[in-house]
Amino acid sequence: MMIQEKLKNLRKQKGISQEKMAKILSTDPSNYSRKERGEVRIHEEEWQKLAEALEVPVEDIKETESKFSINNDNSTFHDNSGNYNQYFNISNSLLENLQDYISLLKHKVQELEEEIKVLKS
Repeated sequence: MMIQEKLKNLRKQKGISQEKMAKILSTDPSNYSRKERGEVRIHEEEWQKLAEALEVPVEDIKETESKFSINNDNSTFHDNSGNYNQYFNISNSLLENLQDYISLLKHKVQELEEEIKVLKS
């Protein structure tokens, strides 16, 4: 479930209007609505205020996620037909596992390069 959906569902469960949440964040209802839809970033201090208003820990509404960007630079045709960015939400634990695996692979590549040097000499 997306963070914004969790926020919206919790707000509705508690019977709190978007207008009241907007007041809690010192913003207007349309801006709060955009935050809840994920169109506008929710800042750390705002997460804390939202959690207090909903009477839940911040972790209950804000999952730990990282944005992982892949840039596809397709310059084969020397135009912009293949240039786009894709964004994926990846949990921090998965990201750490991937980073550990990348480190392991880099180390293995170094070992193999050294082995190749020895075999060439």
